[in-house]
Amino acid sequence: MAQVETGEGAGTGRINLPAEVRSPWWELTRRLLMALGVLAASVAIVWFDREGYRDGTDPTNTLSFVDCLYYVTVTLSTTGYGDITPFTQQARVVNAFVITPLRIAFLVLLIGTTLEVLASQGRDMLRVARWRKKHMGDHIVVVGYGTKGRRAVDTLVNNGLDKGSIVVVDPSTAALEDAHADGLAVVTGDATRREVLRRAGVGGASQVIITTDRDDSNVLATLTVRQLNPDAYIVSAVREQENVPLVKQSGADSVITSSDAVGRLLGLSTLSPTLGSVMEDLLTYGEGLEVAERDLLVSEVGKPPQSLPDQVIAVVRDEKVYRYFDPVVTLLARGDRLVVVRPARELPWAPRPGTHGEDAADDD
Repeated sequence: MAQVETGEGAGTGRINLPAEVRSPWWELTRRLLMALGVLAASVAIVWFDREGYRDGTDPTNTLSFVDCLYYVTVTLSTTGYGDITPFTQQARVVNAFVITPLRIAFLVLLIGTTLEVLASQGRDMLRVARWRKKHMGDHIVVVGYGTKGRRAVDTLVNNGLDKGSIVVVDPSTAALEDAHADGLAVVTGDATRREVLRRAGVGGASQVIITTDRDDSNVLATLTVRQLNPDAYIVSAVREQENVPLVKQSGADSVITSSDAVGRLLGLSTLSPTLGSVMEDLLTYGEGLEVAERDLLVSEVGKPPQSLPDQVIAVVRDEKVYRYFDPVVTLLARGDRLVVVRPARELPWAPRPGTHGEDAADDD
């Protein structure tokens, strides 16, 4: 996994980009096989040129295979006892231009882990620099990658957002692994710290989603994000309804109360299992029904919301949300946006207006 230290201590403020991770056993086996290959090649070279070597401990000066293996081993390891030496010009040339490079290769394999770490850090720095240049700016920062954070990211990706435009901020190692498995970039650290949020590029983010497990952390993270980026659209989750005003005062544009929402779904499912199933259907992506916001079409201008093929439940006009039965939106006007319930997938008997390139009735 790619990691770049930022100087705030281990596990804090690091930018982590997802990368293919190979098994350490595979790497160890590969290095061992390469080292054995270098050793075998060197033994073969010395064996075929054994007449050019002199063994100071053997009066016959005849090198056996074991002698060749011994010479190559002590030579490649730079031990060099000097009892066996090349004495012909050919043997010395071979040692200078063949055995010496093989010795270097052997040593590189022995210290390959250290060299690979250094090279990997250099590659990671380049990857992070390229990623910053390509994705930093109008991206989305997700603070907290627990169940809520993962579901939020899934919804964004399923609706066409590029994963490269999402940055996760979380101090947890488990969250880091989960986000990497999902192909997301991660900044490891506490989102209540300004420096960590700066590393995530909050200052240039278009939207920030805050989903930590503590309401006090959500409040502080929201306040810090708003100070760094006055223009970002901030959506924050809270566990308790009583904390909603505090989060909004901290700068959140939208606040979702998780405990109340779950409680209401549980109550609805108890009172009416069918109603609970419908609500679950609306919250499930890609199947059955979905809640969506779309532009008003030219052919729909001047019509009442109830007359459209989609089931209109709200109309957004001048940045205000009106229920479909509100007298203000009795007739639809240019510039309106519709919040509708529609099929998650278009079917022959269930068309989806606004998904076929129709002209939108915008302000122009």
